[in-house]
Amino acid sequence: MNPDLAFAVWSGERAARVAAVMDQRLPGIDVPPRALHAAMRYAALGAGKRVRALLAYAAGELAGADPVDVDGAAAAVELVHAYSLVHDDLPCMDDDVLRRGKPTVHIAFGEATALLAGDALQSLAFEILGSPAHGAGDTTAAKSALLAVAVGSRGMAGGQALDLEAVGSQCGPADVERMHELKTGALIRASVRLGAACGATWSSAEYDALDRYASAIGLAFQVVDDVLDVEGTAQTLGKTAGKDAAQQKPTYVSLLGIDGARARVDELRATAHAELARFDARARRLREIADWIALRTN
Repeated sequence: MNPDLAFAVWSGERAARVAAVMDQRLPGIDVPPRALHAAMRYAALGAGKRVRALLAYAAGELAGADPVDVDGAAAAVELVHAYSLVHDDLPCMDDDVLRRGKPTVHIAFGEATALLAGDALQSLAFEILGSPAHGAGDTTAAKSALLAVAVGSRGMAGGQALDLEAVGSQCGPADVERMHELKTGALIRASVRLGAACGATWSSAEYDALDRYASAIGLAFQVVDDVLDVEGTAQTLGKTAGKDAAQQKPTYVSLLGIDGARARVDELRATAHAELARFDARARRLREIADWIALRTN
């Protein structure tokens, strides 16, 4: 690892790295059931920010871990994220037709295949996380449990349930933050934790600081998403714009206004940087990711 690499170069290299791991572990489209495997590859590969994988690699660098030992965690969180997008887009959920600039999986492959593809992507994530080929060891069970909690009813799935319940209802800022702490933040926190666990042993205080950092950037990511849903277009976002208002979803923008939402992003960015103050220069990439999330335009 060259510490002088610009963030764009570093992030591009790490994104390509995790894509190669997923490409290797995803079944080929010539392997039956072909349609299912084609749908899985369609959902997981190609365009994507790879934020969760980048966080795992950045936390791994902070921990002094070899990227080889982080590969499994990075691929696992990306596959879980891909599964969540497939299911979020289904007609029974957010009912969307565009994702990452192309038709959603249920539009391209049918609703039943999309449902199964999401299920299979989640299963593959845990298979990879426990594989000896990707840094598995004495902590494999703990890592699997950590990811399982992050994606279950006390994490991402629970957040999605709260999101569905919130449609058309009167929610305050605290309700929206709690929803997104689970729906978006839980997997982001797990990404940081999993990457950090691939190297040095951390104190409880250090893990708590990393958790608070991850919580801050997880919320910041969602606030920026809410702003972009109002100000962006399908061409710039790669997904349908304006859906939150159309579906009467409570968002940071609907509660705080554009200026208030932007101010909240600034607060969360500052919090993220403050939580990294105890760490040395190896936290550089985590700091850069916080800035990237807060300033992104798509």
